[in-house]
Amino acid sequence: MPILPLNNENLPYPDPMHPIVVHFVIAMVFFSFFCDVVGYFSRNVRLFEVSFWNMFVASVSIFVAVIFGQFEAGLAQPYSSVQPILNSHAITGWSLAAILVAITAWRFFIRTRDPLNIPVAYLGVATFLICLVSLQVYLGTQLVWVYGLHVEPVVEAAKKGVLR
Repeated sequence: MPILPLNNENLPYPDPMHPIVVHFVIAMVFFSFFCDVVGYFSRNVRLFEVSFWNMFVASVSIFVAVIFGQFEAGLAQPYSSVQPILNSHAITGWSLAAILVAITAWRFFIRTRDPLNIPVAYLGVATFLICLVSLQVYLGTQLVWVYGLHVEPVVEAAKKGVLR
């Protein structure tokens, strides 16, 4: 028996928190990349500072997003056809957290050595990060819009045993 009562979406609070927090992280990573690319080509070094702080806050926030994601995944009662996507999403989420922190640490060292320049290699790794984040967005989108996790009719069907 759950300690907190669950609503019709099988959550102890009104709406899923994971999408709220994770969209914040996604926006910060994409904006950071945008600032680095524009700063690199325009030589506007102030954008490098904006980029760094966006990556720094995203590196902290991604752990909040992953923890809420794990908690909400545990409450979702996933059925068999959704389980592979959910597992891939969880593994990619934890991997992204580690990768984002590593890239942010690298960005910190770049910033301390030469705050007026970004190496092309960093932009390449940041491009890889954007691709990985895009894959994660795709997987998360499938969980909600294809498989209906934490969507009331799907929750009801799972409770009635229609989905296995």
